[in-house]
Amino acid sequence: MEYILRNGVVYDPTNKVNGECMDILIKNGKIVEDVSSKAEVIDVKGKLVMPGGVDSHSHIAGPKLSVGRLYRPEDIRAGIKPKSENAVEGFEAGFSLPTCPTTGYRYTRMGYTTVTEAAVPPLEAKHTHEEINSIPNLDIPTLTLFGNNWFMLKYVKDNNLDDLTVFISKWLKLAKGYGIKIVNPCGSEAWGWGKNVTGLDDPEEHWNVTGREVIRSLCMVNEKLGLPHSIHVHTNDLGNPGNYETTLETYDCVKDIKKNKHVDRDQVIHMTHQQFHAYKGTSWRDVTSGAPELIDYINKSKHMTFDVGQLTFDETTTMTADAPNEFDLYKLTGLKWANKDIEVETASGLIPEIYSKRAPVSAFQWAIGLEFFMGIDDPWKMVLTTDSPNAGPFIRYPKIISWLMSNSKLMDMATNEVHPWALNRTSLGCYDKEYTWYDIAIITRGAPAKILGLTDRGHLGVGAKADISVYDINVDEFDPTRKSNAKVVEDKLLSSKLTIKDGEILHKDGSITKLVNSSHVWSNVKGLEEKEDALIKRIKPEFNKYYTIKYENYGVPDHYIEPETRIDVDCEGL
Repeated sequence: MEYILRNGVVYDPTNKVNGECMDILIKNGKIVEDVSSKAEVIDVKGKLVMPGGVDSHSHIAGPKLSVGRLYRPEDIRAGIKPKSENAVEGFEAGFSLPTCPTTGYRYTRMGYTTVTEAAVPPLEAKHTHEEINSIPNLDIPTLTLFGNNWFMLKYVKDNNLDDLTVFISKWLKLAKGYGIKIVNPCGSEAWGWGKNVTGLDDPEEHWNVTGREVIRSLCMVNEKLGLPHSIHVHTNDLGNPGNYETTLETYDCVKDIKKNKHVDRDQVIHMTHQQFHAYKGTSWRDVTSGAPELIDYINKSKHMTFDVGQLTFDETTTMTADAPNEFDLYKLTGLKWANKDIEVETASGLIPEIYSKRAPVSAFQWAIGLEFFMGIDDPWKMVLTTDSPNAGPFIRYPKIISWLMSNSKLMDMATNEVHPWALNRTSLGCYDKEYTWYDIAIITRGAPAKILGLTDRGHLGVGAKADISVYDINVDEFDPTRKSNAKVVEDKLLSSKLTIKDGEILHKDGSITKLVNSSHVWSNVKGLEEKEDALIKRIKPEFNKYYTIKYENYGVPDHYIEPETRIDVDCEGL
């Protein structure tokens, strides 16, 4: 399979290609320097060409998604689309909680080829990978939840980083996980006793361990192993006025930990959905934005990256492994609440959420996300996300891009459409920044791939995966800064002219042309096998005594993850 994409206007920030008219050559699933005379020429003259989209933080498979689809049938009905005659894809259903096939269809139409499932409980990793097998057309890394695991807490309590390192290595293999996810560290453990922790230094009762100790310990282990992605942290006190102080402390608590010299990323910590962690004040009566302080720290730092969690003004579903936070939202809103506890080491909750333009808190949160986009000096530290579906579904990415590219559109919304809190309690009105296509390619392609440590994608250099998106926008003739063009930007980015993954055309001119099995992307640590076997012999009796299943029935069998993309991590001699 050979193609020449001819005369597209290419944006490839990793290789410093900024709107150059050039050809992209594809052969055997890779981008190459030369193709044969048999290559099919596809004329994309003047069209917008980028690498395939990379989403570093979304929720698309796993137990809490299944619970959400069951307890929100109204959401499933909101997105029903019958199968059309001669269509490759099946019917669609769901808005904020789309079915697994629907998830693949929608990302493919948007030109995305890699999507990270950002929170997988080890005990239900099988379930997650089974759902991934129902999602077509994506490469899907999975991040394994460790922030409240009992064995992890025990090793942190004993300051036993050697055994913790071996435990993490083995558990990633069992869960077929790509990296370490930490959610509300120690909070789920406290939730098991009907409580929570609010700050980084609040100990949970059973182990007397703090979130700071968990984050630092797992960060050191991550760098010791040299995993491709850094720790991926949802810190304590999400969504509460005054929480920006905890967020700053979390940024700062790992700044002295050295990055493994063998990894390609820059950061030692990736912070999630920072919009939800950027509030000053003592209550919702006196709340103001803490984003300027966080932005100032990020701009001066070199050890961290983050994703935004931009609010989109939709009726959506909040779901997180931060179960105490979801219970607080339930008490605050009175909306229906579901709880999903998995032996209370990866507790989660769900409630519906209605973000209204005329609601003060919604407008405030919307503006804070945009403050991050506008205030960060280096876009390589940042990823466009909605923490889908928490602040809005992923199909709103094109809408967010239209806001970022047109200051007149953004200020018109802030002034005339949304509640005055958007401008009165944030610094959003101080910015007149407008994103270019090059900037958009960074925060949706180059940066997330680099942050994840996936060096074979997010760019269009020779040897890269031939993951490419082409949009029906004549770049030299189209002005995305005009307010009147915002809807055009959104519509064009929602449906690519071409989506190519591994050199195969999966979407063309509004129609999905092919469905392929999604690849399970995971990290395989090599060199610690003997230590892993010895550790398992020691902990198996405890596991079999206290867990709901036997160790022998634990873990994800190899046949669950076909096809797979295994990232080997060499720890020989560690």
